Amino acid sequence: MLRPLQDLFNSLLAQPLQGPGGGNAAHRLHLATAVLLVEVMRADAECTEAERRAVLAVLQQRFALADDEQARLLELAEHRAKHAVDFHAFTSTLNEQLSFEDKVQVVEAMWAVAYTDGQLTAHENHVLWRVADLLHVPHGAYINAKLRAKAAAGLA
Repeated sequence: MLRPLQDLFNSLLAQPLQGPGGGNAAHRLHLATAVLLVEVMRADAECTEAERRAVLAVLQQRFALADDEQARLLELAEHRAKHAVDFHAFTSTLNEQLSFEDKVQVVEAMWAVAYTDGQLTAHENHVLWRVADLLHVPHGAYINAKLRAKAAAGLA
């Protein structure tokens, strides 16, 4: 079971995220979500182990993946994030596959990663604002997601 999943992730790495050749819809969704979480993790000056654990926790919660599948997905997401020129391919996948409520949950998960280190940088804030805009999440829902994540981090 794990070998076919790893082969699929390897094929995703070699192909564009969009289009019919980009793997099945569930795997594209997993990868797109993971890349956006990684973008928040990379947005400040230092990627900490706590932020990596926060990303893995979100992936586990949202997708119920095995530990090795989460690790491989995170590895692929980090690679994609380093080589991406914009967020469009990833947000397009989420817009195609997620409901409004699910997109708000992704934004809230991104806020949770941003608040993992106890502070919010201007670049993290900008990444989140940009992604929320591309996901068509209105400002009120964006701010409510931010407040929920901040409270969950014990920073309220």
